[in-house]
Amino acid sequence: MARQNDSAVTEFVLQGLTDKPELQLPLFLLFLGIYGVTVVGNVGMIFLITFSSNLHAPMYFFLSNLSAIDLFYSSVITPKLMENFVWEQNVISYPGCMTQLFFFCFFATAECYMLTAMAYDRYVAICSPLLYNVTMSPKVCSVLVTGVYIMASIEAVPYTISMIMLLFCEDNVIHHYFCDILPLLKLSCSITYINELLVVLVGGFNALATIMAIIISYAFILCNILQIPSAEGKSKAFSTCGSHLTAVGFFYGSIIFMYFKPSSSSNMAQEKVASVFYTTVIPMLNPLIYSWRNKEVRNVLHKAIGMRKYVVLELDWLFLTVEAGRRIETVQRKMAAGNHSTVTEFILAGLTETPELQLPLFLFFLGVCVVTVLGNLSMITLIRLSSHLHTPMYYFLSSLSFIDLCYSIVITPKMLVSFVTEKNIISYPECMTQLYFFVFFIISECHMLAVMAYDRYVAICKPLLYNVNMSYQVCSWLVVEVYMMGLIGATAHTGCMLRVVFCKDKIVNHYFCDLFPLLELSCSRTYISEVVLLCFSIFNFLVPTLTILVSYVSIIASILRICSTDGRSKAFSTCSSHILAVTIFYGSAAFVYLQPSNVSSMDQGKVSSVFYTIIVPMLNPLIYSLRNKDVKVALNKIIEKRLSCINEDV
Repeated sequence: MARQNDSAVTEFVLQGLTDKPELQLPLFLLFLGIYGVTVVGNVGMIFLITFSSNLHAPMYFFLSNLSAIDLFYSSVITPKLMENFVWEQNVISYPGCMTQLFFFCFFATAECYMLTAMAYDRYVAICSPLLYNVTMSPKVCSVLVTGVYIMASIEAVPYTISMIMLLFCEDNVIHHYFCDILPLLKLSCSITYINELLVVLVGGFNALATIMAIIISYAFILCNILQIPSAEGKSKAFSTCGSHLTAVGFFYGSIIFMYFKPSSSSNMAQEKVASVFYTTVIPMLNPLIYSWRNKEVRNVLHKAIGMRKYVVLELDWLFLTVEAGRRIETVQRKMAAGNHSTVTEFILAGLTETPELQLPLFLFFLGVCVVTVLGNLSMITLIRLSSHLHTPMYYFLSSLSFIDLCYSIVITPKMLVSFVTEKNIISYPECMTQLYFFVFFIISECHMLAVMAYDRYVAICKPLLYNVNMSYQVCSWLVVEVYMMGLIGATAHTGCMLRVVFCKDKIVNHYFCDLFPLLELSCSRTYISEVVLLCFSIFNFLVPTLTILVSYVSIIASILRICSTDGRSKAFSTCSSHILAVTIFYGSAAFVYLQPSNVSSMDQGKVSSVFYTIIVPMLNPLIYSLRNKDVKVALNKIIEKRLSCINEDV
């Protein structure tokens, strides 16, 4: 491009869905809700199929892969779409644009072929039912899914390579909300004949091949269904295809409207709206379609959420704190009526049973507890007393210190008792109380770290609007939402645990009342508690993690656009403390709760949980004081002030 005296385009500006200011906030909230439902729905479908033996069939194997495709497909498009509603200019770098184009083509093509594989599966199930298990063996299903991803790669690679070969000159405004093929071709200042030919040939082949395969499959299916004499048999056969037909109709309908209408009738506004369906809405609808219209999925889902004869379970959770005493008595009466031995107290096994380690560990964790309390109290006091630390970043940091302080006080004192007493006994109400506050503060810490990541994103990516976007009112609402998420999670988990019946075994193989060790002691069904634990853990892990990842992707993109090395270093330094805190906290928590059950070890779990329950609350104030210039300056000023006062008194 330099030899031809062209102006190289290093970034593009995405025009977005609409330019109307009054629609920005409503559309942002709409697509945020859609994306939330998409993530929860598809992740829920994957977990439901993985952990339910009733759904270990070829049809649901393909459905879990479709859910994975929809999850990633939506994540490629929707976060960047939402940025259009909060940024004045939604800038995407040239490599970022080409990456988005590649994955968009990959997952769109994969969805086409996965729907085709599912149509073939329905054809075999209805037309050759006796040979179904042979024809659709696990090996065949794996080959079909591998073929789907190979076809997706074959389409995505040539599209992206041919786009990279094009020249882009001065015009860099993409009239779309993501890097799509046709809007990019319109910006090119070189010949796009090869690209257009690829779109027609490769796109036409994939569309025709998949559509024809689906049509042929359903033609055979229809012929077989019409030969069934009973109306009930026909209805049952049609019902197995209803969800798939609905998904195919939505997906292919919007794609055909977008890419295969005459150019004379093209309208960019209509194309944007149509593409919203197949890039954003359909990934949300697919899990809903397959859960609402599929009896087996509904049955498994009902079992998973413990379909009992009460409809007000969530209301019970809200009033659970008030009714905790009554619920405990009810459980005890039931246990007494069933000749069970009512557990009124538990024994905490502690961190280790080795006698020679008791005193050293007691002294070590006593020191950690003292440093934690002094460090977090000092951080809170320092931020309160230093006027130049009265900014959103330090407001969130003081809230994090408060969470760490309370968090450590909930766990560490009871742990220290296990080193100096032969039996560390904790009563049933105390155990449930410790569990409640443990869950409350750990969820609050997750979401507070996500809020702090968002604060850094606004500070670096939108510095001129920082004081507006992170006003005192906004910061207060964000902190309130953090504690609300902690309250909801803690109430749900504790509510489920109060319903669990404990019999004779009362030794908790841990140094505090954690969820998994308590569930292992139960002599009643723990299915509901496990499902609630799984759902809330996924939500409270994925939402903060995605928020942090999206924030730092945008931050890194903004930092790389800074010309000076000094500017980049300064921008990175404002995030380094937060990144370190996030890594230590999420790393240890993920190791404990997200490792496979076949490699889990209680001793490993205890050591790992020491990090996020005891060590992290101590490290956070140290990280933010030793690695933060403003905090060190404020601390030095206060020390100098105190010394000067002492000298004056002397």
